[in-house]
Amino acid sequence: MAPQQNAGAGAEAEVPDYAGHYRLESRLGSGGMGVVHLARGTSGMRVAVKVVHASYAKDPEFRGRFRQEVAAARRVSGAFTAPVVDADPEAGRPWMATLYIPGPTLSEQVKRNGPMDEPQLRRLMAGLAEALRDIHRVGVVHRDLKPSNVLLAEDGPKVIDFGISRPKDSELRTETGKLIGTPPFMAPEQFRRPREVGPAADVFALGSLMVHAATGRGPFDSDSPYVVAYQVVHDEPDLTGVPESLAPLVLRCLAKDPDERPTPDELMRRMRSESAAYDTQVFIPAQRDEEADGEGSDPVPGAAPDVPAAVGRRRLGKRAALVAGALCLTVLGGLVAVQVLDGGAPARGTPTAQGAPGGFRAWEAKPAGEGGGMPQCSYAERRLLCARPGLVYAVDPADGGVLWRHAVEESVRSEPPVLSGGLVQPETGLLGPQEALDPATGEPVWQAGMPQYDGMRTVGDMIVLTRADGMVTGVDSASGRTRWAHRIPGQAVPYFTSFAGERRPAAYATSETADGSRTRVTAVDPADGEVRWEAELEGSLALVGAAEGSVYLVPEEATHGDARAVVRYTPATGETRRVDLPIPVEQAVAGVHGDTVYLAGAGGSLVAVDMAAGRQKWRLETGVSRGSAPASDGRHVYVTAPDGRLLGVDARTGKLLGQTRTRLGPDSDRVPASLPSPLVAGGHVFAAAPDGTVFGLDARDPASW
Repeated sequence: MAPQQNAGAGAEAEVPDYAGHYRLESRLGSGGMGVVHLARGTSGMRVAVKVVHASYAKDPEFRGRFRQEVAAARRVSGAFTAPVVDADPEAGRPWMATLYIPGPTLSEQVKRNGPMDEPQLRRLMAGLAEALRDIHRVGVVHRDLKPSNVLLAEDGPKVIDFGISRPKDSELRTETGKLIGTPPFMAPEQFRRPREVGPAADVFALGSLMVHAATGRGPFDSDSPYVVAYQVVHDEPDLTGVPESLAPLVLRCLAKDPDERPTPDELMRRMRSESAAYDTQVFIPAQRDEEADGEGSDPVPGAAPDVPAAVGRRRLGKRAALVAGALCLTVLGGLVAVQVLDGGAPARGTPTAQGAPGGFRAWEAKPAGEGGGMPQCSYAERRLLCARPGLVYAVDPADGGVLWRHAVEESVRSEPPVLSGGLVQPETGLLGPQEALDPATGEPVWQAGMPQYDGMRTVGDMIVLTRADGMVTGVDSASGRTRWAHRIPGQAVPYFTSFAGERRPAAYATSETADGSRTRVTAVDPADGEVRWEAELEGSLALVGAAEGSVYLVPEEATHGDARAVVRYTPATGETRRVDLPIPVEQAVAGVHGDTVYLAGAGGSLVAVDMAAGRQKWRLETGVSRGSAPASDGRHVYVTAPDGRLLGVDARTGKLLGQTRTRLGPDSDRVPASLPSPLVAGGHVFAAAPDGTVFGLDARDPASW
């Protein structure tokens, strides 16, 4: 392909033929910082690629900002956002890519067709509130929500451009007098106290957007950005033309005091409660005319061009869900889409219509009733052993029927109950006595006060307790009696981890040297507390798995927590093998099957690393933000999403094969600190969801979910 010629502000004589392995086909837009191209991957998939201008690529400060933009866009990827397909902020010409879907921006829509009617406004407000809820729940503040950064698609508005977004707890460093944002859509605190800008600033911008959508102008209008800034800080907004039913809520969004503005969740509840009284027919946008690129953009120097969006709101099927909501990038920021996966739930405790070979039928149930959050479950003795605060229970994996329930002292629990010493160990927490239950009936077999401890881990047939002074105690799981107590050589205060599936379970502890250059790994026999083996490995490492006589570790990056490699250590031979990753995986959690390590990143990346071959097998951008640790049966890989979806991926190719519907429940504004990994047993996969549901599916056919 011949190099493409650019024209206009910020253009360059030529653009490259490729960004990574994406072939650039045509220009979608340009701006002060770079150019957005329509491109194709080697598979033929159409993507939108933002390529930074060469002059900015030479600026270290801009490169840092671009890295932040990529990280922010990946961080917000989730149920209502499209994944960043690929990016290379370290390339000679930094670039970032997302899937491409055409459509107009809010700016274009209002300019071409005039103000929206009330049903469209209600749908816009509900969709934007939902988008902001997802952005804020992962700790990001957008900071530049404006009409050209909102895409209109039939399945809802899409929020784009994370070029100046940042974590809400980060420190803002700007030049004196430099505005960070677009004045007509900035909150008062962005002018007054830019270091204190939080999620409420995005709600203020949402209010300004609603006025623009309803009237074609903003609530504070002037040709001078300085006058607009004064009006935003001191004057009341002009809501003339905003429908009376919406004006009070919009006025609350535009409150001068951030604490007086509604949260996105409150906006969503209001829209839901009032939606029945209004016609909420969908808005079907006109296709974007690529020749009219740049029309409708806000007249702000360096502003991003308008970007295409998706069309087609409908209940998303398994395959449609893989691509709906994906969209292209803007010049100033990474693009994020809002993906709504809705669907009715089957009756509580009843199987779905899908049947599986061998008589197994997919099922779902809420054994603990409503509320209580996401169940934590393990699989043992042909039972699912589950817990929620105040309750431990067993579920029949064949049909979801409850086998027994046992009330326990309510506490915050991050681990599921496990079978150890032939008994169920609820691990009720630091308060109160420990007890063990009969797996058949749930009745207590023994109850005993534990030695003082600050850390507990059930390993094999023992409960291993660590005290703050470094003393470690081993308690027999079958009887509750203390078997040994002593310190562990080389580990000052060992807090242990263990991994299911080991033939000889071990309690593992790690500690770093003072300079962080090396990590000591100690494997302890839980039966007697003796050290089986120890090794000192290069780098700051975190244990992520153990299988077939080896342990697997990930180097910990001190700055961002990104996984840049996987390390395998085999104690029998003393061999260490390191496999570097082409692209880091952000804040990775891991699962191991055989000699393959699966890493799930906080931004949605799912990576398979073949340690035997010494290479990354594949990488998939799932769009799942902060999902569970992956689980695999060798044929498929399974990941649980924070919204309750279960994803099934081909373990050989990395292709997403299917996913379940969302199961958020009433507490959708709460994000679990960690998600339980799916459980795979007997050709079935079991998972839990935030609404309290436990469900079982045919593991062999994710496409049928």
